[in-house]
Amino acid sequence: MSNSIPVTICGALGRMGQKLILAAHHHPRLRLAGALISPQSEYISQDIGNLTGLGLIGVETLGDFQKAAAESSVYIDFTNPEAVISHIEKAEKLGLAAVIGVTGLKDSQIERLKVASLKIPVLWSPNMSLGVNLMYKIASMMAKSLGPDFDIEIVETHHRLKKDAPSGTALKLYESLCQARGLDPKTSLRSGRQGLVGPRTEEEIGVLAVRGGDIVGDHSVFFAGLGERLELIHRSHSRDNFAAGAIRAAVWIYGQKPGYYSLSDALGL
Repeated sequence: MSNSIPVTICGALGRMGQKLILAAHHHPRLRLAGALISPQSEYISQDIGNLTGLGLIGVETLGDFQKAAAESSVYIDFTNPEAVISHIEKAEKLGLAAVIGVTGLKDSQIERLKVASLKIPVLWSPNMSLGVNLMYKIASMMAKSLGPDFDIEIVETHHRLKKDAPSGTALKLYESLCQARGLDPKTSLRSGRQGLVGPRTEEEIGVLAVRGGDIVGDHSVFFAGLGERLELIHRSHSRDNFAAGAIRAAVWIYGQKPGYYSLSDALGL
């Protein structure tokens, strides 16, 4: 397709990477142009279609970002925090738009993405689910409407292999709720309570991380008042929803001006 958007998938053989390969290959607006994998992988220089069940598609796995992204306008990155920074530095030089779904980024790494966004369009969301990004908006509206009479607590549940805690999604929810309530995110977080901590105050929000099994990802926000309670819940049944959000972000960011975006921007929220 002459008007298709060429895209490179980073971490193409990872759990998310394989779903992104399939989603990009079948999307009417995208053309899979590159597949980046670890340079130490035994699957270097093989057709990514054969490795992901698509059959021969003519896209070779490469271990070098610049070579893998040479024919692309956008790249999607679900690798790891260290690789994200390496990739964004090379993307700046190539003039690529970036869609990043990696969680566990340090403040300094997020700042590096913001610096890159002065030159290229960068979209980073700790959760690429369309439903979760709508959840951010709804949770903020609920916090403003209910006011300080309702205590807010966040509970997130993920699989046993997840490395960071609390999840990036829970922290984004927390930041959104602090903003809605006028709370200081640096002092209001309670990631656990033990012992004689005293009564709960209006200036705190609890964020609890649960780990176990193969749970893809659940997030709940509790608004607990006197005599009633509201719960806002999002459950991910599979990683397909993250892939769908990232693909939508890739289509949206193509042609955008340099800037620092989130999936909420792509959804018009």
